[in-house]
Amino acid sequence: MDEKELKTMIESILTDMVDEKTDQKEDVKQETKQMKAPEITPTEVEDGIISDITDIDIRKQLLVSHPTDHDGYLNMKANTPARIGIGRTGERYLTATNLRFRADHAAAQDAVFSDVDPELVKKMDFISLKTICKSKDEFLTRPDYGRKFDEDEVKKITDNITSHPKVQIVVGDGLSSAAIESNIENIIPALKQGLESHNLDFDQVIFVKYCRVPAMDKIGEITDADVVCLLVGERPGLVTAESMSAYIAYKPVVGMPEARRTVVSNIHGGGTPAVEAGAYIADIIKKMLDYKASGMDLRKAEKGSA
Repeated sequence: MDEKELKTMIESILTDMVDEKTDQKEDVKQETKQMKAPEITPTEVEDGIISDITDIDIRKQLLVSHPTDHDGYLNMKANTPARIGIGRTGERYLTATNLRFRADHAAAQDAVFSDVDPELVKKMDFISLKTICKSKDEFLTRPDYGRKFDEDEVKKITDNITSHPKVQIVVGDGLSSAAIESNIENIIPALKQGLESHNLDFDQVIFVKYCRVPAMDKIGEITDADVVCLLVGERPGLVTAESMSAYIAYKPVVGMPEARRTVVSNIHGGGTPAVEAGAYIADIIKKMLDYKASGMDLRKAEKGSA
């Protein structure tokens, strides 16, 4: 092969390579045109009111264009509260993702800084108490105040609560008023029904404003209850602002170790439903009364009898 033929062959190869790249670019452009945008629920405005973006279930919302495994992605989202499959535009989040994040953060703040509706406390016929905290700010900055009562509040307990009850139920606002307002009307009847199946019951329910968990210990000492169960709003996060927990203890006293508490957490619509939690808590209370123990002591007692 002479120099001229070699030159002709190289030019032919280079031309073919250029044509191939051009065809590939055209294919990419064509595919890009055919790509469907992620299904994003538009924000609707009706009568000057923007639709609530938090009505969208983010576990069912996939904002990634052309996922390799669409059904697998949705299955993964359905089994975790983590924010996956939220999509991006360049280096940034999509507008819908950013708005939802800000909305959930605002809901968490509202849950912490707002109070439980007094009308709900009246409707449920709770005995209303307040710790020595004078304001929400003091409650948040002085956790130790959220476990103490002044003499007037102590007298209110002794005047309204029968001494030495087997079970004393306490409801505390804690760090989420939304948790109480969302769950308490369902969990109290379920808890009562569950206890009745064990031939147990409770009388007056105490509501504590500005309540920290150890407030139940002081109430336990004042009432001399065998078991105290505190239903309290938990610190909200971006997953939900409506999570409530039950802290249960056998004969609680001030200063007792935390290991003596039994905890049922994540009571909310996306976790353990309030009705189911009420029945489960009733079973735990029955075990505490049978074994005369709670927390780690209860676990040891159960293992010892197995």
